[in-house]
Amino acid sequence: MPLLDPKTWQSSSLSGEEYAVTEPATGDTLGTVTLATAEDVGTAAQAARAAHSEWARVPHFVRAGVLRKAGDLFAAHAEELREWIVRESGSIPGKADFELHVAAQECYEAAALASRPAGQVLPSEAPRLSYTRRVPVGVVGVISPFNAPLILSIRSVAPALALGNAVVLKPDPRTAVCGGLSLAAVFAEAGLPEGLLHILPGGPEAGQALVADPRVPVISFTGSTAAGRAVGEAAGRHLKRAHLELGGNSALIVLEDADIDAVISTAAWGSFFHQGQICMTTGRHLVHQSLYAEYVERLAAKADSLAVGDPHRAQVHLGPLIDAGQLGKVHGLVEASTSRGAKLAAGGTHEELFYRPTVLAGVDEQTPAYAEEVFGPVAPVRAFSTADEAAALAAASSYGLSLGIVTGDAARGLDLAERIPTGIVHINDQTVNDEAVAPFGGIAASGTGARFGGEANLEAFTDVRWTTVRGDVAAYPF
Repeated sequence: MPLLDPKTWQSSSLSGEEYAVTEPATGDTLGTVTLATAEDVGTAAQAARAAHSEWARVPHFVRAGVLRKAGDLFAAHAEELREWIVRESGSIPGKADFELHVAAQECYEAAALASRPAGQVLPSEAPRLSYTRRVPVGVVGVISPFNAPLILSIRSVAPALALGNAVVLKPDPRTAVCGGLSLAAVFAEAGLPEGLLHILPGGPEAGQALVADPRVPVISFTGSTAAGRAVGEAAGRHLKRAHLELGGNSALIVLEDADIDAVISTAAWGSFFHQGQICMTTGRHLVHQSLYAEYVERLAAKADSLAVGDPHRAQVHLGPLIDAGQLGKVHGLVEASTSRGAKLAAGGTHEELFYRPTVLAGVDEQTPAYAEEVFGPVAPVRAFSTADEAAALAAASSYGLSLGIVTGDAARGLDLAERIPTGIVHINDQTVNDEAVAPFGGIAASGTGARFGGEANLEAFTDVRWTTVRGDVAAYPF
């Protein structure tokens, strides 16, 4: 029996309009879901808050067992879930397999968190026991995007549940199944009690209601910087924590001592993986002038060699962009860039939602596809002459998510990285990397810092409570 049955998706608990789950490669409808309204968010928040109290008192090893079982189920149902990720989000099978692997690992790592929130024994001036301990925040609101829907939902859902919280998850409706309903099905089979995980696919209205609801003290948001600013501002007005993982325009610096035979594959992966629809995508290639001409030529040849098509029905390197709106944005930035003097070395064309991997040469800070986050398979390449110039160019961005540096001298790469503020650095690798055990997050316009992995999850999804205990009732002067 399949884990995900489209016949069961119509939720009587949601009251919004019906939404067609669409396969971007073909335009076919895969099923229909009901969207959540603001009223539905309030109902879910109330139910989650009621369910949380009992769950928080469940022994840690019971919560850990549910998380371990969920991790096992992502592997057990991998074939079915892989197909949904491929068809609904336009991913190639390898990218879907990566999402499933990370989802399982996120559950296993979260299971280990369940026994960790201890605290500290504190010195005190009074004759008493004084200590801190971490307690669940209660209800965590999660808002996740379409591009890596399973990973970007589970990385908040799993640790929040493991630490004793309930969760209200609002996935992007374009990936409501692999970013939402799949998690509900896995956790139900894993034995998670009812009422602890609510899936509310919906649009901005539902997201705004989730951020505003007083029963949801913590918001975990992943999405665009523009939307993240709105979430952060609203959360501030309501005096609640918002953990924001936002956009990026990450640089890959290729120094003059880099092995160009090795770097082209790395560079292509950084810009073209999942059609460039990744927050960490390499959006700026900064290449030493001695390698620049050959680099552009070889990266363009690599781009021209990549197959683009339906990832469910053919073996391809790139699938479709998520929808026509994203296509318009990507192609608009490419056309605006060439009209300002950038040279189109490869790509720049599309058939329906299938956009060719694109290489732009001769770019500068006025080139739209270089200055802005494209969120598409576009690789702008710019030359530099010195390491000082490379550092200045890489740092000259409002974003601060990821950084890659390719060099024959790793120590030199580390030294250069110290001069470029980002949340993530990879020496001799491209900018797109992720592991369940690693902290993840950016700075400046890329977000509010690392909020995933180990201690970061403890900080994100628990509060610190100070407690004192005396043997006798304290006496006071009056």
